[in-house]
Amino acid sequence: MSYVPPHLRNSASSAAAATTTTTTIRTSSINLDTDRTKLSNSSSFSNASRRSSSSLRLAVPDPVFPPWKPSERVLRMNPEQIEDVRLRLNVDVTVTLDSPPAPAPVESFTDMCLHTSIMKDIAFHEYTTPTSIQAQAMPVALSGRDMLGCAETGSGKTAAFAIPMIEHCLAQPPVRRGDGPLALVLAPTRELAQQIEKEVKAFSRSLESFKTAIVVGGTNIAEQRSELKAGVDVVVATPGRFIDHLQQGNTSLSRISFVVLDEADRMLDMGFEPQIREVMRNLPEKHQTLLFSATMPMEIETLAQEYLTNPVQVKVGKVSSPTANVSQILNKVSASEKIDGLLALLVEEASQAERSGHPFRLTIVFVERKTRCDEVAEALVAQGLHAVALHGGRSQSEREAALHDFRNGSTKILVATDVASRGLDVTGVAHVINLDLPKTMEDYVHRIGRTGRAGSMGQATSFYTDYDMLLVAQIKKAIADVESGNPMAYATGKVARRKEREAAAALKEARTCVSKLSVNGSTALTMEDKYKFMIAASDTKREGAADSAWDD
Repeated sequence: MSYVPPHLRNSASSAAAATTTTTTIRTSSINLDTDRTKLSNSSSFSNASRRSSSSLRLAVPDPVFPPWKPSERVLRMNPEQIEDVRLRLNVDVTVTLDSPPAPAPVESFTDMCLHTSIMKDIAFHEYTTPTSIQAQAMPVALSGRDMLGCAETGSGKTAAFAIPMIEHCLAQPPVRRGDGPLALVLAPTRELAQQIEKEVKAFSRSLESFKTAIVVGGTNIAEQRSELKAGVDVVVATPGRFIDHLQQGNTSLSRISFVVLDEADRMLDMGFEPQIREVMRNLPEKHQTLLFSATMPMEIETLAQEYLTNPVQVKVGKVSSPTANVSQILNKVSASEKIDGLLALLVEEASQAERSGHPFRLTIVFVERKTRCDEVAEALVAQGLHAVALHGGRSQSEREAALHDFRNGSTKILVATDVASRGLDVTGVAHVINLDLPKTMEDYVHRIGRTGRAGSMGQATSFYTDYDMLLVAQIKKAIADVESGNPMAYATGKVARRKEREAAAALKEARTCVSKLSVNGSTALTMEDKYKFMIAASDTKREGAADSAWDD
């Protein structure tokens, strides 16, 4: 049974209803038109409706959820020992009321009792000890439980879901030509999807018949179509392109029994919520869902409540602030001084690195427009610095080449538009520079979140002009709020957009007060404390938290 897009469901339902009214249907018989009506009315893909269409295609085999047990050594651990391990790993685990306890963390791949081929690939890539998120999330996933995982990108969470996903797929009946995938991973960006697929292939390299497909925009859809129709075990996709393939009938949800929503907070921020819901509501009844998010806004909790069944929640470290390890510097300049200031800053950093014998730090420079991106990259190269541009105007192959050179360190500076601010995971980015500040606080948070990852320290330098004063005021207030212990200072999602509207309204009110003061001459100005930071003098050349980082 092919996927029925939402805009065709009503018409399909009406047509099916008209057909069935002219036919007498015995209770024991199965009629295709009746099943079409049921499909359209329910907007779902139940196993029952798929089996009823067996005259058109082979019956869909039921998914298998085999029992899993770790080694005897892990099984013998008592509750006190389990809590001691979680404390050492800095892992917090909670379960819903009336749910069985979460599986114990496992600090050795050997103790996880994985398939021999997976163990062979783990050894091949020289993975020795599970990271904190892997030690706890993998046992949860292997046991068949739904999970809500909170951990930064760079903490090893891709392997935390990729290995159990491969293990799950190996227990299923083989994929046949025309079948949909057994497992689906949704990610917010092409770059992140490519990273995930690479990791899935790394842990399935010894499995000759195991196939993965990457389904993202910006690449040849015909090649993706033929790959999907031939049959694959795992699809890694961005939500929009995956929906395109469903609507074209190139693949199906009928056999999916393992779903991962990776970087779910960023997918919601980027407006993918309708596509995510479209996929989740049409999945077969029996499936396992893992949802990973670096932050925990309200929308993620809502999504988890709707689509996860009695999930185990696994948090590694503090996840409330994505900027906990980033020191921020605000540098006021005129618009014409920006590029000169950038060149001076990076040339000086290159000189310092050369004098100390250390390599130049990986740096991302964010700019507003594609043309400016190329212009800045060329100016840096002219100064003898290794730089490359990344923006939406480049072809997919050019973007991949730029990222490859940046990741392996042959290029130290990546000049990018906001295409790189969300979902890009490059280990070791030490410095983020906003040559042009973004329009919103939320975009600023995503940009500086490219550094200070996986527990390392990072630096963010922002050049700003008088046109950026609203955002600069918000940044200053967020810095002050974090230092005073407010964990929501760097909110994202709907909370962030609400805070931005409130800040804009507050600034407007503050400016109105200033206007009244200038008109009324010596009249005393009365203003609430929460507005005063918005009209404070801001002509200092270099401001911000330059010498220290802060905790949540």
